[in-house]
Amino acid sequence: MVDRLANSEANTRRINIVENCFGAAGQPLTIPGRVLIGEGVLTKLCRKKPKARQFFLFNDILVYGNIVIQKKKYNKQHIIPLENVTIDSIKDEGDLRNGWLIKTPTKSFAVYAATATEKSEWMNHINKCVTDLLSKSGKTPSNEHAAVWVPDSEATVCMRCQKAKFTPVNRRHHCRKCGFVVCGPCSEKRFLLPSQSSKPVRICDFCYDLLSTGDMASCQPTRSDSYSQSLKSPLNDVSDDDDDDDSSD
Repeated sequence: MVDRLANSEANTRRINIVENCFGAAGQPLTIPGRVLIGEGVLTKLCRKKPKARQFFLFNDILVYGNIVIQKKKYNKQHIIPLENVTIDSIKDEGDLRNGWLIKTPTKSFAVYAATATEKSEWMNHINKCVTDLLSKSGKTPSNEHAAVWVPDSEATVCMRCQKAKFTPVNRRHHCRKCGFVVCGPCSEKRFLLPSQSSKPVRICDFCYDLLSTGDMASCQPTRSDSYSQSLKSPLNDVSDDDDDDDSSD
């Protein structure tokens, strides 16, 4: 079915509409063979709090952005090549239900659908697209992925030293290797993680020591990929415009 749609006028029209919704700031999305599989609003667990994001699934990429005007305008376009994607289901916890992890070598995060059926459809379609891509290219599934960042609201104290309390002055930072929320003194070092950046990035002292000795695997998070915070419990001093996508900490 995807092959039949690839060069159809209806598919081209649908992709053009998505391009226009992102405006001049978005990257062109129309290329030969690309098909728009589906779209919808998912709740993305951002660094500060969960936020609604518009997602578009193509047969080779996943695109998402901030909703400015529903069905008409989006910004901050993000494009994820599907051949690098792996997904894992997340157990329901409180108001955080129907979720799964989208993991890539560059960035990993959790999203939540409105219903269990919608979750199942998204996951099935993503897996089918990834499988088809890898089958055609002969590549193997990615076995490396960036850590999923622990939301700020889950840590009132540094997750490494367990002593430093976070305040407006003592800010939260994230280790790019394990995803933990850490204080400044516990994350003063930088290390080159080529899959995430061409420059050295902030990591915690624990991961730095392991990486320096070549023990890469032990830097992976030991916490489970579940989230105990409710969708109704954002930090009070955070603007809706804040997003981990643009954070440097």
